[in-house]
Amino acid sequence: MAQAHEIYRITVNGQQNFEVDGDSLDFLPSGPDTFHVLLNGKRFNAKLLQADYHTKSFEFVINGGVYQVVLADAYDQLVDRLGLAKHTITKIKEIKAPMPGLVLEISVKEGDTVEKGQSLLILEAMKMENVLKSPGDGVVKRIFVDKGRPVDKNQILLEMD
Repeated sequence: MAQAHEIYRITVNGQQNFEVDGDSLDFLPSGPDTFHVLLNGKRFNAKLLQADYHTKSFEFVINGGVYQVVLADAYDQLVDRLGLAKHTITKIKEIKAPMPGLVLEISVKEGDTVEKGQSLLILEAMKMENVLKSPGDGVVKRIFVDKGRPVDKNQILLEMD
């Protein structure tokens, strides 16, 4: 019996949408922030500029062009089909490190009002700079990390109100 393959929906620059079978996509690191991409038999070289793992959105340079890429796995697509994405409001109290790394920059200070998508800090991990953005509107209540200091995966970076 054949197994079902995961289908990913990919949105490029907020306009182009296409679906990709997980078996027809290879994404292999070729350097600290570069990748070899094989998609449906076509080869690309991609350089990662920014990554937001919470929203599964990434910014790449591919063949000299800059592309905003948003991925949706089977779960994300189900939530969309059920219409739950528009009705979900999540109040995030803590921002945690998605991976171990080094705090390169803190873009906010305690008491700052932030909007969804606003840059909070930059975390370097595996020689890539990852911009961590606010998942929602709020106020920075407390910052638990310092610039230039290492952090562990799931370590609380800051608290929001």
